[in-house]
Amino acid sequence: MNYWLIKSEPNTYSWDDFVKLGRDHWDGVRNYAARKHMREMEEGDMALFYHSVNDKCVVGVAKVVREHYPDPTTDDDRWVVVDLMPEFKLDNPVTLEQIKNDSRLSEMVLVNNSRLSVQPVKREEFDLILSLGQK
Repeated sequence: MNYWLIKSEPNTYSWDDFVKLGRDHWDGVRNYAARKHMREMEEGDMALFYHSVNDKCVVGVAKVVREHYPDPTTDDDRWVVVDLMPEFKLDNPVTLEQIKNDSRLSEMVLVNNSRLSVQPVKREEFDLILSLGQK
């Protein structure tokens, strides 16, 4: 199993929007590195759902339920989507500030390349963020 972090602007597509749908494809990715990561996602992988821009925090966990296929929002066949389902919301959002201030997370891609919208996460980082987000 692999672990990921996916980013969305909450005023465009929030965790609550995602939960209301119950399942959705992750579209609109137009960065080659992020696309590479989406192509590596496998059914059953887990992803931290991160609110970018204003909130800057991990708010929930999603599960990959369908591996990559052509992005239906474009005619350009270079781009792909994956299908995700919400698993659970964190009790407490884990902020970017918390992540940056925790030396155990200093190697996390989010800390070193915060602009990448889909990024890998190490199992230890994933588990630590979950523990920080629980009551």
